[in-house]
Amino acid sequence: MDHFARLGLEATLELDGAALDKAYFAAQRRWHPDRFVTRPAEERARASLEAAAVNDAYRTLREPVARAVYLGSLSGVEMPGDGRTIDDPDLLMQAMEDREELAECAAIERVDALASRARDTIARELAALGGFLLHDDKGAIRKTLLRLRYLEKFLEETRARRINLERVGPAR
Repeated sequence: MDHFARLGLEATLELDGAALDKAYFAAQRRWHPDRFVTRPAEERARASLEAAAVNDAYRTLREPVARAVYLGSLSGVEMPGDGRTIDDPDLLMQAMEDREELAECAAIERVDALASRARDTIARELAALGGFLLHDDKGAIRKTLLRLRYLEKFLEETRARRINLERVGPAR
C-alpha cells in the first residue's frame, strides 16, 4: 500500500497540510500499539508495523520535496540511491557555483539571500513538476527531482553557514 492510500489521501503533489494531519492522527489512533496491549501477539505485531508505516507515510508526505520524490517513484522514476549523486552536468555546474558563492559569504544577509533564492527556485520547480507528472514525462520528472534534492541540500548548507557566521560574529 502506498503512503497516500495508507492515509486515505489522493496521490497528488499539492497536499493540504490540515487534511494530511487529520488523516495521520486518525490512522495513529487506529493503529497505536497501546490500543493493542491486551490483544494476541499477532495483532500487536501488526499494529506496531502499521503504526510505523503510518509514521513513515506522514514523514514523507509532509515535506514537499520528499513527497515529490515519492510521487516520482510511484511513477516509476528511478533516482540515484545515495541521495547525493548529481548526474546532470548543468546541475553539477550550478551546484559548484552556488557552493562557491556560499563559501565566500561573509554576511548573514547574503546567506539569507541565497537561501531565499533557493526557496523560490524550489517553488518554481515544484510547480513545473506537476505538469511533468501529469504528462508522465519521466526524463523531466527525474531531472526536476534531482534539482529539488540538490536545492533542499543547499538550503541545509545555507543554514549551517548562517549558524557559523552567527558564531564568529561580524567580520572585522
